[in-house]
Amino acid sequence: MNSEPFNMIKNWWPVVAWMSLIFLFSTGLFSGANTSSFLGPILSSLFPAMTGDQIEIVHLTVRKLGHWGEYFILAILCVRALHAHPPRQSRLRRTVIAIAIATLYATSDEWHQSFVPSRSASIIDMLIDSFGAICGTLWFERRQRD
Repeated sequence: MNSEPFNMIKNWWPVVAWMSLIFLFSTGLFSGANTSSFLGPILSSLFPAMTGDQIEIVHLTVRKLGHWGEYFILAILCVRALHAHPPRQSRLRRTVIAIAIATLYATSDEWHQSFVPSRSASIIDMLIDSFGAICGTLWFERRQRD
């Protein structure tokens, strides 16, 4: 029995699952207005001296770090799947392919957000996503070397 299709599914299902979660995060449910209504009161209770402007800055920072983190993880999952995929590619090839997959998905995700009424597409977010993918891939490859 050829186990190649099973191995491919086993290696790539985490990538597809994580992409699905990113897609969910790109819906109106996770718009800035919705996350601020959740995060704002938490920050106000933890840091009563924070002004509204300071809370907005923290909220924006958390959202941008979320973009970075989503794609850091996506790139790790991609390079991990590529690492297990025969024929084995060179480290550089895996790195480039993983970054390309994550960046293409980031681009499609921003395009998706352009159709969501409470969201907007942002090239800055796509660049943050791509930077997260680069960091995630390099982190994974460095850990593989150690």
